[in-house]
Amino acid sequence: MRRVTILGSTGSIGRSTVAVLTEAPDFEFAVEALVGGDNVGLLIEQARALRPSVAVIASEKHLDALRTGLAGTGIQAQAGHSAVIDAAARPSDWVMSAITGAAGLKPTLAAVARGAKVALANKECLVCAGSLFMDAARTHGATLLPVDSEHNAIFQVLGRPQDVEKLILTASGGPFRTHSLESMRKASAAEALDHPNWAMGQKISIDSATMMNKGLELIEAAYLFGVPEERIEIVVHPQSIVHSLVSYRDGSVLAQLGAPDMRIPIAHALAWPDRIQTTAPRLDLAAIGNLSFEAPDLTRFPALEVARGAMKMGQGAPTALNAANEVAVRAFLDGQIAFLDIAALVTETLEALVAHGLIAAGAEPRTFEDVHTLDETARRVAVEHRQRFSS
Repeated sequence: MRRVTILGSTGSIGRSTVAVLTEAPDFEFAVEALVGGDNVGLLIEQARALRPSVAVIASEKHLDALRTGLAGTGIQAQAGHSAVIDAAARPSDWVMSAITGAAGLKPTLAAVARGAKVALANKECLVCAGSLFMDAARTHGATLLPVDSEHNAIFQVLGRPQDVEKLILTASGGPFRTHSLESMRKASAAEALDHPNWAMGQKISIDSATMMNKGLELIEAAYLFGVPEERIEIVVHPQSIVHSLVSYRDGSVLAQLGAPDMRIPIAHALAWPDRIQTTAPRLDLAAIGNLSFEAPDLTRFPALEVARGAMKMGQGAPTALNAANEVAVRAFLDGQIAFLDIAALVTETLEALVAHGLIAAGAEPRTFEDVHTLDETARRVAVEHRQRFSS
């Protein structure tokens, strides 16, 4: 019997986690806590099905609706930021960290602090606070189980770290892989959200379209696996069948393959070190026919180099990078800036922070409070610079 908590249960990864739990015929579990964001109706539905000890909605305005929806079930209903962190700190064996963005850092840390197995779907924990977060996991004996398909693939095929030559992250190329710059300049939010292979939330879908997502994953991989960024390669693989590869010094290259379905890496993390049955589609390589690979176009997707440059500069820069990107993506979705302005706004924000001495090469935040302060500063600067752009 595994006792689980799902942070972000109403989001894309959270819904897939619920699906794995309910579909696995040979997996015994109990749910300690479910934490949702704003979709109170879905949280009520999930709670009634999974019977957690507590259900938490991040948006306090929905607390009355949550209490009404769970009346008579015996499930505690709570709301607000503190309640989210308290839920993560409750006793459970396994925690899915799937709250999107920097907002997921504190709740995930609460799970890490009690030495839980943490299934990490929130890459921002490592992008924003990589060294601090990894130190906290080691100090408290927490086990980090990567859920991003790329990092989960590496985790599955990573044997002797000392023999690794390089890590190879694959990228689908997103909806604009073959589009011209002019076409991308005019791209609408609906077009950017229309990913060819994956069904994801809005933020990650836009990050995939700009390929910032792959830049963030590069930073995450560097911290998670202890590999310097210059030994992490990115290749575009449109079919999204090979999820990542590890190249060893003897010339061997090991890859993990699977259908583009998040239930597969979630199930791996949930059952680790064992495996469980899923209803995810099985690969038919003969039907697929061809697997292709190409180098990313850094002219059309400058976010990749922006992210790599931030990693080279130091952890303070990735923290600012993530904050500025969240502001830029939101501005694009709200129709305030154009698609190509996303990477441009992030770049301008980083340059302004460097010019004012707020981030510097090699300088890392020493505490999580430092991370929070830098995150807030970068968001403020990004909002100020956003005024120069218009959609």
